[in-house]
Amino acid sequence: LTACSSNEKKEEKFTSEADLYTAAEEQLEHEQWEVAIKNLQKLEEHFPFGAYAEQGQLELIYAYYNYGKPDEAIATANRFIRLHPQHRNVDYAYYMMGLSSFTKDKGMFERAMPTDMTKRDPGAARESLANFTQLLNRFPESPYAADAKKRMLFLRNALARYEIHVANYYFKRQAYVAAISRGRYVIENYPQAPATPDALAVMVQGYHLLGMQDRSKEVLEVLRTNYPNFPALNKNGEFNYDYAFENHERNL
Repeated sequence: LTACSSNEKKEEKFTSEADLYTAAEEQLEHEQWEVAIKNLQKLEEHFPFGAYAEQGQLELIYAYYNYGKPDEAIATANRFIRLHPQHRNVDYAYYMMGLSSFTKDKGMFERAMPTDMTKRDPGAARESLANFTQLLNRFPESPYAADAKKRMLFLRNALARYEIHVANYYFKRQAYVAAISRGRYVIENYPQAPATPDALAVMVQGYHLLGMQDRSKEVLEVLRTNYPNFPALNKNGEFNYDYAFENHERNL
């Protein structure tokens, strides 16, 4: 016990704040994420008010993200924002929160072989969109704003497509009111998304199956006017109500 105590005191005596930060920086540069995280944690633990404390916390967010620990990255970013709301680089913390949410539901195989994220639980996508929205609302001139806007566009399009997948599920269950609601949600919340014509088609088909032909024709006119080349429309602009049931499937 005496020897251990002596060694710990010796380590603290000869390991300075600058030494820890420099070591962590070198490890980050060489993508040694795990050991960099340990040193940055030591930096925060032993020198919470030091010259490198705030920058070390930002580096820790980055290290967690690259090490595949998005939840830890988000928690660290949240803590930084709470402790340093006026910091000159707080926009980076918001950006990293969005970026970490953007990828946090991707496993190792999905990172290597991307899958269709529109068929997965949209919780992480919505969280990421909210984080990027916060960044743009608070720091519209941030150097991270341009990238955030591109990711937000992708997320909106993906979330809109997810709603179409859900509507197709409801069609298979013959839950036509629920399918129509999903189509309307896309129109109201994700205007101009690539899934917009599909959302209109969902509503056309849903109202038709419910026997509400007037409503179906109203939406069909919008679809025909704005998307005349939609696959379910024939050359005369008429909607093929059997298009969704080819191959014995109830979907669009």
